[in-house]
Amino acid sequence: MNNRTMRKLLAAGAVTAVSLAGLAACSPSDAGSEGGDVTMTFWHNSTTGAGKAFWDSTVADFEEANPGVTIKTQSIQNEEMDGKLQTALNSGDAPDIFMARGGGKLADVVAAGQAMDITDLIDDETRAAVPEGVLSAFAIDGKIYGMPTAVLPGGIYYSGDLFAEAGIEETPATLDELGDAVDKLKGAGVDPIAVGAKDAWPAAHWYYFFAVRACSQDTLNTAAETMKFDDPCWLEAGQNLSDFVDTEPFNNGFLTTSAQQGAGSSAGLLANKQAAMELMGAWNPGVIASLTPDEKPLPDLGWFPFPEVDGGEGEPGAMMGGVDGFTCSAEAPQEECSAFLNFFMQKEYQEGYAEAFQTIPANQDAQEVVEDEALLAIIESYNEAPYVTVWLDTLFGQNVGNALNTGVVDLFAGQGSAEDIVSAVADAAAKG
Repeated sequence: MNNRTMRKLLAAGAVTAVSLAGLAACSPSDAGSEGGDVTMTFWHNSTTGAGKAFWDSTVADFEEANPGVTIKTQSIQNEEMDGKLQTALNSGDAPDIFMARGGGKLADVVAAGQAMDITDLIDDETRAAVPEGVLSAFAIDGKIYGMPTAVLPGGIYYSGDLFAEAGIEETPATLDELGDAVDKLKGAGVDPIAVGAKDAWPAAHWYYFFAVRACSQDTLNTAAETMKFDDPCWLEAGQNLSDFVDTEPFNNGFLTTSAQQGAGSSAGLLANKQAAMELMGAWNPGVIASLTPDEKPLPDLGWFPFPEVDGGEGEPGAMMGGVDGFTCSAEAPQEECSAFLNFFMQKEYQEGYAEAFQTIPANQDAQEVVEDEALLAIIESYNEAPYVTVWLDTLFGQNVGNALNTGVVDLFAGQGSAEDIVSAVADAAAKG
């Protein structure tokens, strides 16, 4: 990916580059820690395998390079992270370094005075390697409050073997073609699409993408600014989703299926050839690899963009995704914490991150290590996308995002409608 392409991400606005002194190799005394030993806490969501090993190794390397600094790491399961982190923030006992994904969720943390402004603490090496459009995913009012680690556009992952067995020769480019693929897979005795609706957000992703097809970029941006959802496209997206759900494309028991935990999760069903497709972000190849019988990448894993939908105002090729990263707490030791953020953004660590998580690193100099065919397909589509918007629950913040996700799950369960989704979101926005 080049700078021009990456600037499209999230339409968050440009951030002015500043020439800064490097911090990554500083010792605590050099970094202004008042001469004493420093201990920081670090929460991430890699509980097993290569991801956890990566962070353990990276932390050890940082501690070796910075005598007197200790980082105490806690691994928290992904679906538990938001809740535990919010509780910690509310209690005033937040970790020094914690996960961030930008958007309204980060804006809420910043508004509460709980995140560190690192704008002037990003070193020159990181500035040169990470495009402004990616850094600005963590920008609030022109200030940067987090360091990105991965670029994570979404789309549909699929098993090439199961597609071939069902006689599907081309990946679906339109919603009608996706419906045809669903019918062929059913005819072959295969669950067409896995979805972890138990965790809410995977089901809600389906609404998000229908909204990207139904709503223009201006409408999406305006809704994020005003928290008003009166454009008819929001209802159109819900109705299109409702019609699709009525075709019964999902795995048996999808309402009680988790997203990433074990062979019975939606990722596990794809990993073990029990379902043919899953709508997910660019972290999925690594999750799937951890759930295959030999815990290796799925050889036939492919990817295609969310299909185009007739009648919508979204520009063809528009994508949705996010940027994963980490934020320093406002109460963290400033220079030691920012030094750690700069440290793991070095090319060698971003390469290790990409390999451990089977994903697309934010440092563009490290992207040459990406070999996974599904990820390469994502990069190609991303390079051609007219714009990329962030996941809607992230964009709209915790309260509105949770209402949206719950409304979508209710629709999946047959207990709600497209109108109910829009009403729930509007009600949550009105409450602030």
